[in-house]
Amino acid sequence: MAEIKSTLEMVLERAARMTASSTTQSDNEEFQKKGMRLAADFLNGKVTDLAAAPAENGQAEAAAIRQGMVDTLLRNITLPRDEQLKATSLLALKGVISLGGAQLAAICAELQQLLEQYGQHREQTIKQLDDAIRTQLGQQMARRGGEAPATASLNPALHPQYREELARIQGDLNNQYTQALDQRKELIRQTFATLH
Repeated sequence: MAEIKSTLEMVLERAARMTASSTTQSDNEEFQKKGMRLAADFLNGKVTDLAAAPAENGQAEAAAIRQGMVDTLLRNITLPRDEQLKATSLLALKGVISLGGAQLAAICAELQQLLEQYGQHREQTIKQLDDAIRTQLGQQMARRGGEAPATASLNPALHPQYREELARIQGDLNNQYTQALDQRKELIRQTFATLH
C-alpha cells in the first residue's frame, strides 16, 4: 500500500508542476498579446512611445511584452507594393529601432534600403518588359508589311503574353526580396533575443 501511496504522491506532484508551468505560460502569452496590441496601436498612431510601455511592468512581463511587439512589428514589414504598405513598413522599422536601440539600427537600415530598392527594381523591371514588348510588336507589324507606328504609341498590355510574363517577373522579384527581408527579420529576432 505504501508503494501505491508514493506513486500517487508522485503523480500529484507532477500534476502540480504542470499546472504551475501552464499558468506561467498562459501569463506569458497574455503579456505577448498585450505587446502585440501595443504595437498595433503604434502602427495605427494611437501609441507614440513603444519603449516606455514595457517598462511599466516587471522584468519578466516586460520581456514578453517586447517579444509581442517585435513579432507584430516584423510581420508588418512587407514588400512595398503600394505607398500604404511602404509607409507601414517604415513605421514598423522605427518601432523596432525604438525597442532595440543602436544594436538593431544597422540591420533596420539594411531593411529600409531593401524596401527602397524593391520599389525602384520593380519599376525598372516593368519598364524593361514594356519596352521589350513594344519593340516586339513594332517588329511584328513591320514584317506584316504595315507601317510601323512609333513604339511609344503601342500598348504592351495588349500583347497576349504580357500579363503572364509580368506575373512571372514580379513573382521572381518578390521571391528574391522576400527572402532577403526574411533573413534580416531573423537577424533582428536573434539580436533582440540576446538584448533582453
